[in-house]
Amino acid sequence: QVVLVESGGGLVQAGDSLRLSCAASGRTFSTYKMAWFRLAPGQVRRFVAALPRNGGSTYYADSVEGRFTISRDNAKHTVNLQMTNLKPEDTGVYYCAATNVDYVDSEYYTIPGGYDNWGQGTQVTVSS
Repeated sequence: QVVLVESGGGLVQAGDSLRLSCAASGRTFSTYKMAWFRLAPGQVRRFVAALPRNGGSTYYADSVEGRFTISRDNAKHTVNLQMTNLKPEDTGVYYCAATNVDYVDSEYYTIPGGYDNWGQGTQVTVSS
């Protein structure tokens, strides 16, 4: 198990940038596959970005492709989400997620059910 704590959320205007961070406990952080999800009001938790392996492929939701960048720092036990050109539809609670499972089908890294460790979330609000 790993404990995840998100930070960096806030209220910004459309077009602004924001950087979310997720700090993870545990000495085996480098083995975890990491992702970000978003929960908007009245919606289900949706995939935003994933980084299954350090230095490996990254995955993004179509809605954030080209605007968001996921990265990790294994030495600091953190995973970050750099968000640029923010839009009002990016508003929601952003959750950091982690799993140690090696899925053959990488699609499992893009669904909430593919993760068994979650942070408490950080609120991002983008005004128009």
